[in-house]
Amino acid sequence: MDNSCLFCRIVAGEIPATVVHRTETTVAFRDIDPKAPTHVLVIPVEHHADVVALATANPAAAADVLAAAAAVAEAEGLTGDGFRVIFNTGRHGGQEVFHVHAHVVGGAPLGPMLAGR
Repeated sequence: MDNSCLFCRIVAGEIPATVVHRTETTVAFRDIDPKAPTHVLVIPVEHHADVVALATANPAAAADVLAAAAAVAEAEGLTGDGFRVIFNTGRHGGQEVFHVHAHVVGGAPLGPMLAGR
C-alpha cells in the first residue's frame, strides 16, 4: 500500500467510496465525477501505477481486474446495449490517479472514441 495513494486509501477503508463489487484482489466503486450514467472504477487491491506495470508484475491480477469489470457491466445491466472499459495510462493518456484503474462506462450512447482535435 502507498499511503499517499487515494485509491490505496479507499482499499484500506480510510476514504469512503460507493463500492459496487469486491473480490479478494479487486475493488469497484462509483466514480465521483461520472462521465456517463454508469461510471465505475475497477482497481486491483495491490498498488501498481498503471496497466503496463500491473500486466508486467502480476498478469493474474490484470485478469482479475478485467473479470471484475465484466462482472460490474453485467450487474449494472450494460451488456445488452454495450459499454466501454478504459485504462488511461500516463499523462498523455489522461491518467489522473497513478494507481491502475479501469473505467467501466455505459448506460447511454457514448459517442466517438476520441474527442476531435
